[in-house]
Amino acid sequence: MNKIPSTTLNNGLEMPWLGLGVFMANEGKEVEQAVNWALDAGYTAIDTAAIYGNEKGVGKAIKESGVARKELFVTTKIWNNDLREQNVLGAFETSLQRLDMDYVDLLLIHWPVAGHFVKAWNVFEEIYDSGRAKAIGVSNFHQHHLETLLEQAEITPAVNQVEFHPYLVQKDLVHFCREKAIQFQAWSPLMKGDFINIDSLKKLAKKVDKTPAQIVLRWHYQHRIITIPKSVHKNRIAENMQVFDFELNDQEMDQIDALNRDKHYGPHPDHFNF
Repeated sequence: MNKIPSTTLNNGLEMPWLGLGVFMANEGKEVEQAVNWALDAGYTAIDTAAIYGNEKGVGKAIKESGVARKELFVTTKIWNNDLREQNVLGAFETSLQRLDMDYVDLLLIHWPVAGHFVKAWNVFEEIYDSGRAKAIGVSNFHQHHLETLLEQAEITPAVNQVEFHPYLVQKDLVHFCREKAIQFQAWSPLMKGDFINIDSLKKLAKKVDKTPAQIVLRWHYQHRIITIPKSVHKNRIAENMQVFDFELNDQEMDQIDALNRDKHYGPHPDHFNF
């Protein structure tokens, strides 16, 4: 079994390069089973969120797995309405209760709700200082959101989790985050399954005796971008982590970079209405 390597965040915390995403995994048996399969396969990072409605199942699966909590990296996120209603602390405490944990490893602002994310970040800093979140970060923040936040933040976000994949190669945002020591993380790295329709990825996969999904995830890794591919299928969960035993050369990396279309599968961070 391959061991998933980790990177060091700007506060010294170690975070795995790859984890399991549980967006749209149903609460109860489905999410519990997915988490169990992931832990059995060697994953140590699980990414959930309040709005996913499955924090309870994630926590239950972790508790029943027998894996020590300190060996795992658990991420959750505070939803937009809680930012608008200035209920960040209450929402966080509810998430901890659902997860049945004393702390999370990473707490994220889910979306940059205009007029509210800076105030929310102040509460995040208090949560971080209390030790109940080992790192704090943001999700779906573009450069201008980060610049606004950094003007008033005492703590620089450890992570920015955004949509990123071969059709959305956000080089400027990646560069800005690196300059600010903010670790870039990709959601929807497998393009909602659309990667399977790209002939060049299929050819490359055949050439190196890997699957197209593994090619895409390896491409992320070589760009030093953390991924959280979501799946509720045992074979795919296992397959997705088998990306640390081969390497793409510069030409192959450039070939995938050139697929960029600036295409969003999810909402645009400047134009969401929820």
